[in-house]
Amino acid sequence: MKKIKIIGTGLSGLVGSRIVELLANRYQFVDFSLVSRVDILNNKLLEEAFDKHQDARVVLHLAAFTDTVAAHDQRGDKKGLCYQLNVLGTKNIISQCQKRHQRLIYFSTDFVFSGKKDGAYIENDQPDPIDWYGQTKHEAEQEVLASGLSAVIARIAFPYRAQFAPKQDLVRRIIAGLEDNSLYPMFADQIITPTLIDDIAQGVNHFLSANNKGIFHLVGSESLSPYQLAQKIAQKFNFDTRLVKKGSLEDYQKSLPPDSRPWQKNLALSNKKISSLGLVMSGVDEGLLKMKKQIS
Repeated sequence: MKKIKIIGTGLSGLVGSRIVELLANRYQFVDFSLVSRVDILNNKLLEEAFDKHQDARVVLHLAAFTDTVAAHDQRGDKKGLCYQLNVLGTKNIISQCQKRHQRLIYFSTDFVFSGKKDGAYIENDQPDPIDWYGQTKHEAEQEVLASGLSAVIARIAFPYRAQFAPKQDLVRRIIAGLEDNSLYPMFADQIITPTLIDDIAQGVNHFLSANNKGIFHLVGSESLSPYQLAQKIAQKFNFDTRLVKKGSLEDYQKSLPPDSRPWQKNLALSNKKISSLGLVMSGVDEGLLKMKKQIS
């Protein structure tokens, strides 16, 4: 049986490469990246690449500038790489999809929210980003929503996986800190929503085979503090939990220069909408156990 062809950007990254690993038996992924000589900021090269793969009916757009500190240094600069990649690059992808009536699955972030809400954010909550990275991702979301395309916006948060040499996610950074007893104090006054990337891939598989449209929080089933996360990691990976020291985001921010990147305090995202589609997203304990089995 011939595999369905999918165009993808960012398929060599932390999330994209795992999606390819888990779904390659079902889909033929075509990577549009600098490695394959496709620059999403170069419309001529981009159009030529799309023309070569006109039989691809869906585009996964993961490519993004994700360094939040470097993004903050570029704040307000629409010529900076953060804005260029996240907004203009997305507009270029949208334009190509519009010409060919292709479906678009765009990956966004929990950073589109300010973190000031009491309780978990839902898809209908109004984005109000407080940093430049979040602002550019929100602008890109708006471009997708206004495009008229059959599109999904999949917001993901703190993705983690068992192995990926080029980049450490938060969970593997904590494990590394526990291994050499260098773990910095973990914030107890911040809430995040860690997400097993294998579950994100499951969500992508669903979107590729269904006709869902709109915004979905493709995130894990548990929100907790980084301190609580580190404690769970220590327990699951057989480290002494006393290695996990309690820290404070509020105190940390006070120690920073006045013009430093702002931090969101509450990044709890509800996944009730995605769960209503029949997708089961792991909680932290379950996700860590799956990850541990893959490592051992």
